[in-house]
Amino acid sequence: MDDRRPACPGSLPERIVVGVDEAGRGPLAGPVVAAAVVLCRPRPGGLDDSKKLTRAARARLDEQIRRRCHWALGVVEAEEIDRINIFAATMRAMTMAVAGLCNQLGRDPHEVLIDGNLTPQGRQPDWRWPARAIVGGDAIEPCISAASIIAKEHRDAVMREHALRHPHYGWERNAGYGTPEHLAALREHGPSPLHRRSFAPVAQLALF
Repeated sequence: MDDRRPACPGSLPERIVVGVDEAGRGPLAGPVVAAAVVLCRPRPGGLDDSKKLTRAARARLDEQIRRRCHWALGVVEAEEIDRINIFAATMRAMTMAVAGLCNQLGRDPHEVLIDGNLTPQGRQPDWRWPARAIVGGDAIEPCISAASIIAKEHRDAVMREHALRHPHYGWERNAGYGTPEHLAALREHGPSPLHRRSFAPVAQLALF
């Protein structure tokens, strides 16, 4: 899993706009990951909602975004998701990602664009930036598309690593989502420390 900063990013635009998206709200296991991206010039071509891209296209764009743009990640693990709920955890991950990006840039953005219909503004005490939610923004705003790509690629890589230590659940294939394979493994082996025990499909199995 490559978490290096860009070695030689492109030039920043005069008006700093950050795109934010998350990966991993729905899975039964693993973290929720948010990414914040400022696109530099020239920006990578072919940006789109990560779910619409092939695996090869996502991997290519992920490498280009990491190398040529400014970005940061926010990660909230399953234990905290259970403690504060998935919505609050997602808002926290977004806040962490934007704060990390601001630390890199040494300045605050003019605006933060967030995929969805809600922002952390007024919901996270550390959020301090002007924010606008855009439904379907990962297919509309290139900076959100870029964030969706690196959030998904990072989380998928994390789950592949976890699968090496917890091989029963097929996380290298299902990324922690509640597939029939994953649910069958839960019934047979019980939940791992990485499962979200507050999520109904895990809790209702009454395996712990």
